[in-house]
This record gives sequence, C-alpha cells and structure tokens, in this order.
Amino acid sequence: MFWRLYLAYLGLVVLTVIVVGVLILQRTRDDIAFLDVAGQVIPGVLFMLLVAALIAFAFTRRVTRPLKELEAIAEKVAGGDFGQSVQVGGGREFTTLSRSFNAMTDRLSSSFQEIAYDRELLRAILSGLAEGVVAFDAQQRVLFANERAGALLHFDPKQAVGRSLWESTRLKELRALVDKATGESEAQRAELEWPGPVEQSFSVYVSKLGGGSSNAVLVVDDLTEVRRLERLRQDFVANVSHELKTPLSNITSSVETLMDGAVEDANLRGLFLAEIADQAARQKMLIEDLLSLARIESMEKVGYELEAVRVDDAVYNSLDRHRTRAEAKGLRLDAVALAGTPPNLVALADEEGLAQILDNLLDNAIKYTPDDRYITVRWKAEPKQIVLEVEDSGMGIPDADLPRIFERFYRVDKARARELGGTGLGLAIVKHLAQAMKGQVDVRSTLGEGTTFTVRLCRPE
Repeated sequence: MFWRLYLAYLGLVVLTVIVVGVLILQRTRDDIAFLDVAGQVIPGVLFMLLVAALIAFAFTRRVTRPLKELEAIAEKVAGGDFGQSVQVGGGREFTTLSRSFNAMTDRLSSSFQEIAYDRELLRAILSGLAEGVVAFDAQQRVLFANERAGALLHFDPKQAVGRSLWESTRLKELRALVDKATGESEAQRAELEWPGPVEQSFSVYVSKLGGGSSNAVLVVDDLTEVRRLERLRQDFVANVSHELKTPLSNITSSVETLMDGAVEDANLRGLFLAEIADQAARQKMLIEDLLSLARIESMEKVGYELEAVRVDDAVYNSLDRHRTRAEAKGLRLDAVALAGTPPNLVALADEEGLAQILDNLLDNAIKYTPDDRYITVRWKAEPKQIVLEVEDSGMGIPDADLPRIFERFYRVDKARARELGGTGLGLAIVKHLAQAMKGQVDVRSTLGEGTTFTVRLCRPE
C-alpha cells in the first residue's frame, strides 16, 4: 500500500521538473525575459504542488482511516469490551492486520471469560465454606475475606479489604500467630479463645501461599459448639457417676450396718431395709430415665411414627394417674379447654410420648407446688399447632436458671430435688420428646407465683 504513495510523489516531482524544463527551454528559444518566464513557471509549479498535495491527502486519508478505526476498536477492547470486530479495507496489509486483531480479541475474550468464571467459582466456594478464610499480603493487608471470617472475627469483610488485618480484628494471640507464620516457612496452627461477651473457641491455621508468593492465608474454624458439647459430655458423665454413686453408697452403708449387728434389732433392721429398698428404687428410676432419654435421642434422628392423638383424652388420663398424689397434698387439678377450641381436638404425636410429656410436667408441678394450691392443664388450637400448658402455683424459677432447666441433671434447688426423689432428667426428656415429635417446649416463671410450661405440637393437615 505504501509503495503506491511513494510512486505518486515521485511521478509528481518528475512531472514538475519536466514542466519547468520545458518552460525554461521555451524562454531561451524565444528570448523572453526571465521575469515573464518566472511569471509563467511559478503558477504552474504551484498548481502542480497543489495537485500533488491533494493526491497525497487522499492517499493519506485512505491509509490513516483504517488505522484510526483500528485504534478506536483497540481502546474499546482495552476497556473490556471484547465483542468488537475489525472490518477495515485499504489493501491486503490491512486485511491481514484486521484478521490478526480479531483473532487476538477472540483469544483475549475467551481467556478473560475463563478467568472471570474461575474467580467467581472460587469466591462462591470460599463464601460457602463453614470456615472463615482471610487472604492477606506481606504487609498483612487484607486481600480477601469471606462472610464466615467476618462473622467469626467480628468485622465487615467488604470494608476490611485493602486495610490492615489488625484494623479489623485485634485478637493479640492471633496477631502473634500470623507474625510467626509470615516470618517462617512453616505453617502455624493453634487453638484460641475469644474473650468477648460470649466466649468462643477457634482453631486457627496460617500459611504462606505456594509458588514463592509473599501472600498468606488465614483459616478460622469455630470450635465453640464442639467445646460446649465436650463440656456437656464431661458434666453428664460426672453427674451420672455422682447420681449412681449416691444410692449405691447409701445401700452399701445400710448393708454394712446390718452386717455389723443391726440385723438382730427388729426396729433397726426394718429402717435399714426400707432405706435399701428406697435407694434401689431411686437407682432403678435413674437408670430407666437414662435409657428412656437415650431411646428418645435416637428417635430424634429417625423420627417417630406420628399419629392423630386426642388431646383431651391424653390430659384427663395423665391427671387421673397423678390425682392421688395431688389430693394427698390438697392440690386441685384442673383441665381447661380454652375458648374456641374445637371438640375432639387431635395432635400429631406419639401417644406414649405425649403421655410421658404430661406425666413429667405434672410430676414436677406436684413436687414443687406447696400444699392446698392448684395445678391447671390448658389446651387450645392454633392454625398449624396444638398448644398445651401446664401451670402450677408453686415457688417459681429464678430468671438465671430458666435457660438451663432443660439440661440433664440440672436442678434449681439440688438438696430439695434429691429430697423429693427427682433424677434431674424429667425436663430433658420432655424437651427431647417434643423435638422428636417435631414440636417444642418453652417455660415462663415468676418467683413466688408459679411456673408455666408450654408444649407446641403439630396439627394433622
């Protein structure tokens, strides 16, 4: 393409020289004055130069227009618009260049799409992790943090990016671990405690990224629930050991006393035999409650085969089973179907499980309600649930103890509970039974006025 422009310029120069030479020869032959010749030559030369300039401008525009088009499209591609395609004319050279440019654009578009897909996939994976992930550079500036990391370490992941990690979290032990990991080649792992309003336990792993990179990654795993369950297990084992040891100790001491000669005394023999029988019954009840709780917990996983159970029948049957004990204390037992409750109301439940819930709640109410007061069982229907309430007029439960009363072996008044013969498992059994039947149990209480347990079960559709 460019050789054509050079030939055009050369032709114009040759033509100009020929014209000037002809004019000069003409001047010599006719003996015309030089000024006259100059007056004739200069306009001709200027005209030829103008023509040459116009031709050069035309050729230049033909050459530069495709280049400008290519430049404009290149700027759009540089801005991220890979959908551009070059279609320029102007000769074989430009056609080859446009094909090469289009092929390069297609490859760039494909590469950037793959990079964007991989980046979004990685972000989606990291965001969905149960562990917190924080990536940071050699100056410990945050490059990336997922939502879980923000929740565990109490900072906003979006605001943390670009800022120092220590502007977001100031856990001293964590900083020491990160400093050690970034200063050494080996990864660091530790378990840390968060001394906040709610105590938390973390497993922390810090390691440099591979490939000679100075960047590093911090992985945080929440161990709070694991440690809580471990403490519950330890407490459970200790409590079971204690609860089993107490009646065994009493039985052992009674037997030893009888063997030491008390068996010869009819009165003492009767007292110690009664104590042995009482402690054996208590131990049997404890073991039965433990087995019952284990069975209920296993049923929570597989689920009960729920059926329609009449609520009023379950309530009246349970009241009948406890009426003798209640009357012995002068307690009045009331059963109330609240206004608007349809007759023959049924709950979706396990019949034996519902009976056990009511029995345990009534047993507790009778134990902890002073003489000559009342206990009321109410029930009503809601759009999707059945609500059962067992209300007593007893001593009530302190607010500090309410969150824990459904724990195994937890007692508000330990001495009084043992005196009354409780195992400390009744309310735990109620909670797990309700959950196994896709329901729930709640409690509210006022000291000196009484306590109300509310059980919610599903209604058949």
